[in-house]
Amino acid sequence: SETPPTIELKGNRMLLQVRPGADKQKRHNLLEEWYRAQLRELVPGLIAKWERRMGVKVARFFVQRMKTKWGSCNPDRQSIRLNTDLAKKPRECLEYIIVHEMAHLLVRRHDEKFRGLMDRHLPNWEHLREALNNSPLAHSDWEY
Repeated sequence: SETPPTIELKGNRMLLQVRPGADKQKRHNLLEEWYRAQLRELVPGLIAKWERRMGVKVARFFVQRMKTKWGSCNPDRQSIRLNTDLAKKPRECLEYIIVHEMAHLLVRRHDEKFRGLMDRHLPNWEHLREALNNSPLAHSDWEY
């Protein structure tokens, strides 16, 4: 029987093993699902850490492809949404977006109160925001 597709990290390389004949779209979908799984594994622990520190509760989080944003939130539903591409960024950038969206559960606007929350909980947040905003949002030109 054929073995299922796998993705393995070896140093700074990613090894994607697929069945013979898997087309580009199939390889792309496999990679996207792998990135989503990486986030689903990391995010709950980070949310739990920041719920305690910030005194806010996240009822639910979603991971999805987003073309223009790293994250979003719905304060009424206490949910946050994270861009799949965060799996390709340093962990501290993922943590920054989680803290940013959780801060919006407490303060909706990017006002002084919001900035104060961010300064108190994640003093280097502006540096992390700059690092994220200066990096590409996606890898649309990659070859699979």
